[in-house]
Amino acid sequence: MVSHMLDELSEPGGARQLSERVAAYLREAIMVGELPAAEYVRTEHLAARLGVSATPVREALMILHSEGAVRWEPRRGFRVVPLSTQDVADLFALQAHVAGELAARAAARLTPEQLAALHAAQTSLEAAAVAGELARVGALNHEFHRTINRAALSPRLAAVLTLFVHYVPRKYYDQVEGWAKATTDDHGAVLTALTAGDPAAARAAMHEHITHIGTLLTRHMQLIGVLPAEGAA
Repeated sequence: MVSHMLDELSEPGGARQLSERVAAYLREAIMVGELPAAEYVRTEHLAARLGVSATPVREALMILHSEGAVRWEPRRGFRVVPLSTQDVADLFALQAHVAGELAARAAARLTPEQLAALHAAQTSLEAAAVAGELARVGALNHEFHRTINRAALSPRLAAVLTLFVHYVPRKYYDQVEGWAKATTDDHGAVLTALTAGDPAAARAAMHEHITHIGTLLTRHMQLIGVLPAEGAA
């Protein structure tokens, strides 16, 4: 399955509980098609593969059940719920709306230090993209968005956004064709609006950016067979 998630699960302690790390692993496995739609997730087999007890696996599956990613069937176990193109579209529509609102609030509240940090992160991000350092692009992209979300001074709204973002682990994005270029290009409009202190423009630029990323991800998932091809029944 997803090798880097296996590495994370083997790490002691950490900010997240083990069940949450297993849940993140399962979300990614579903998104990349390694746990196919309608397949049953065998708790004992998965626990053995991950090198953990069955308890955190069951807890993780209950988390995914509450999210609608798997379904509990009596006497049969947890089954992966098929993912539709509409599901992905809905996810990114919500994410774009919330991220746009956070960007609008940040535009009016960014300190000079935070704005300088955003410009520095974007400069480093662009250099990493040119060098093909996709893991670094991902880390800098996370830093860029986190700075904006914190500057919004709306922790509850930012927490809602985090729930949406968890559906697509950020380490997955570097597999998506066009993602690095979209990240560098789209951030320009966001940064221009934030620098100008223009909430409306920041909201629109962030909304467009997240929607663009959702389109790229949908296309990627269609190509690898996780979602039906465009126009398919």
